Amino acid sequence: MRLLTRGKNMGVAGAWLGVAAAGAAVGFAAERYVMGRSLRRDDPYADEPFGTLRGTSQIVVADDGAPLYVEVDEPPQPTDLTIVFSHGYALTQDSWHFQRRDLRGHARLVFWDQRRHGRSGGAPGGDDLSPPPNQGTGRRPSRQAVVRERLAADLAAVLDAVVPTGPMILVGHSMGGMTILALALERPELFGERIRGVAMIATTATGLNGSALGLPAPVGKLASRSAPGLVAALARRPELIERGRRVGSDLGYVVTRRYSFDDGGSPALVEFTAAMNASTPVEVLAEFLPVVWGIDAHDALPVLAPLPGLVIAADHDHLTPVKHSRDIAKALPHAEYIEVADSGHMVLLERHELVTEHLAALVARVRDGMPPPRRTMTRVKSLLGRR
Repeated sequence: MRLLTRGKNMGVAGAWLGVAAAGAAVGFAAERYVMGRSLRRDDPYADEPFGTLRGTSQIVVADDGAPLYVEVDEPPQPTDLTIVFSHGYALTQDSWHFQRRDLRGHARLVFWDQRRHGRSGGAPGGDDLSPPPNQGTGRRPSRQAVVRERLAADLAAVLDAVVPTGPMILVGHSMGGMTILALALERPELFGERIRGVAMIATTATGLNGSALGLPAPVGKLASRSAPGLVAALARRPELIERGRRVGSDLGYVVTRRYSFDDGGSPALVEFTAAMNASTPVEVLAEFLPVVWGIDAHDALPVLAPLPGLVIAADHDHLTPVKHSRDIAKALPHAEYIEVADSGHMVLLERHELVTEHLAALVARVRDGMPPPRRTMTRVKSLLGRR
């Protein structure tokens, strides 16, 4: 009798879950419809050819055998400078679409996909980020330390293979900025003689643990603590969420818009970002998220301090709030700090004109061989009719 009752209760619970899921799906679809209907007619990016800009491709093999996909845009005339772009978590090199479009010809441009993102693969055997035992002790280093070293080693492999000589500027968004910081910790000798400038966009030196994710404080703190474990659990049952993450899904669209863009953002930009997110397998999200959440690369900032720099934050960024960028900027005396109003985490798309404009200014400063006056901080107000 108990078994029958339990089975009945489970059946009722399952039915309620099904109703709740159906209701949520209808809600997401309705929200997407309302948002899209109000904005799509005037969307200036509806016909933008996202994901079509391509360069000369090559595969760089990392030290553990992982194939890293790289593209190079050579300028029409020989140049004295290379700019290397590192993308963020659950994105691809195509996230730099506008910077690639508008900076072509200004310098040699290098774009790459982080391991297991985009067109890059992982280590043979699929054990990319598991910490090996320390020789002689049998103890394993922390996961954050191992992945920090891995991020640094991958970027170093790309630089050694594609930019073996000449000066360069490193540009990173989100996890891409953390990758630059990781490289500064592991290969500080590269900064100064070879690496002449750095740009950090919507990133952090201390991880996202403790970020409220745009939620009220008590709920936000709980969500922040729970996120890595929840994603890891879902990775063991990917079928539970892959349908919701598939390209074009209402859930993927709504979540991407809420956490990556400001209100009133372009539907085309949201869909483009959601498609990149959806192309990243759940197990990759689970593997990298604890690192993004808990990485600590604050000690790398003194390595960057002598260089011309650029730090860009967005005031509606719920993933890497402006405090993280302000802390980075305070440690970089020759960095220009820009805080952008009316933009979210994907500021490199949403306010791409500003990002590209200040990147071009950084390139000019590096070419002049002079750092700017001691750190400047600017808050850019809303631009009506921005595109």
